[in-house]
Amino acid sequence: MSAPVAPTAPSARVRFSNRMRLRYYSAQNVPLLLSLGLLVVLLVLYYVLFVVREGRAPGNFELTTTINNTLTTCLAGMGQAMVVLTGGIDLSVGGIIDMTNAFAAAHMGTSTSSMIGVSLVVLLIGTGAGLVNGLLVAYGRLQPIVVTIATLTIYQGIAIEIMNTPGGQIPQSMTDLFSGTIPALGHLPNSLVLLAIVILFWQLLRRTPFVATLYAIGNDARAARANGAAIVRTRLCAFALSGFFSGAAGLYFATVNTSGDPLAGDSYTLTSIAAVVLGGISLFGGRGSALGALVGAFILNLILIVLFFTPIDQEYTDLFQGLFLILAVVASTLVGRLLQRGRWAARGD
Repeated sequence: MSAPVAPTAPSARVRFSNRMRLRYYSAQNVPLLLSLGLLVVLLVLYYVLFVVREGRAPGNFELTTTINNTLTTCLAGMGQAMVVLTGGIDLSVGGIIDMTNAFAAAHMGTSTSSMIGVSLVVLLIGTGAGLVNGLLVAYGRLQPIVVTIATLTIYQGIAIEIMNTPGGQIPQSMTDLFSGTIPALGHLPNSLVLLAIVILFWQLLRRTPFVATLYAIGNDARAARANGAAIVRTRLCAFALSGFFSGAAGLYFATVNTSGDPLAGDSYTLTSIAAVVLGGISLFGGRGSALGALVGAFILNLILIVLFFTPIDQEYTDLFQGLFLILAVVASTLVGRLLQRGRWAARGD
């Protein structure tokens, strides 16, 4: 018998190249992968606690409620992610949600044409508010944090002018459309369909030069400008998209709650940022996926649900939620550094 033939040099190089690609992919996406892992752990923990407490498995009602309660944060986080990827931040998200949900509840009629028309106007208001931010940041060259703090106050003031107390009304038919279920598909939540549309939107968008420029700006704006990237236009569009998704979050909030609240959006500024961080998007820009913001939103909601099923005093909910956030960010950072060191060590070999 002839001796086994040793692998040729090209095949060895191919295997090494594939191994390096895997290491690189893991290093770049480890925060998102860790977030997905944490989400799975929380889902398992929630399932176990629910069965122990209720004596049955979670059903369609629990699934629908969970997604409905999380989708507003998902939409706000998606918009926030567009700006954070450029290295900026949008602190006016809550103000836009205040303004748009109040407008929707105050002006939504009962006819089909009225519901469609007002919904489009709400989305235009959100997009316009984001454009104002973008114009001041991209063309005025002002710091995003300063601009959006100022516009946050302005948008909150407009929301109070529209509706100074919680009220208004959203037609039940529209509420059912956004937060109901589809009997023909085994009572699949409508909100799950909306979530799938958001995911599809990002999957299509990330294949465009626009998203490539988002990452380029976040990594090194000067280098991106030197290479001819449309820095100003991309930043403007990023803030416009943030406003659009914030407007969608305000519209969804109003429809699910059947009314408006001019102060309801205030908490979503910080939760949208927390969702972005938990989803593995770097606050310095240039790294992460907008889908991570969706994962982070569900993590935040599941933490609250899990804490509800535990004997922990509900007064400490915010404390434990903050601890979870810190631990998740520290863990993703440490593991990411370990993988990066492994990648460079492998290169040295």
